[in-house]
Amino acid sequence: MKIAVDGVDLFELSETQKKVLADEIYADQLDGDMKRRLQWVLNHKYERCLDKMKRKWLPLLKQRGVASIPLDNEAFAQLVFSQADYKDRSAREAEKKAQEAALSRGQ
Repeated sequence: MKIAVDGVDLFELSETQKKVLADEIYADQLDGDMKRRLQWVLNHKYERCLDKMKRKWLPLLKQRGVASIPLDNEAFAQLVFSQADYKDRSAREAEKKAQEAALSRGQ
């Protein structure tokens, strides 16, 4: 079983690994089971990230006087992304490193 995302191979389960898994999972259900597990992991991570985003941004949006906050998760995320001060993890980390570098230079 080969696992790929966007056409890039991430890893491959060997026949031995599949047989080990089949010791606990019905062999005829193995492929479907693995797909469900991968989907669950990614959906679970998405849900945790969305919960954290809501905890951070709902109070900020209310403070800014946003009168209509969408209940739909996609629309809520798009509202957050449209905020001028929104930064994703990479941007936040880059900003933090730049600030730390400026402090270490004594500025």
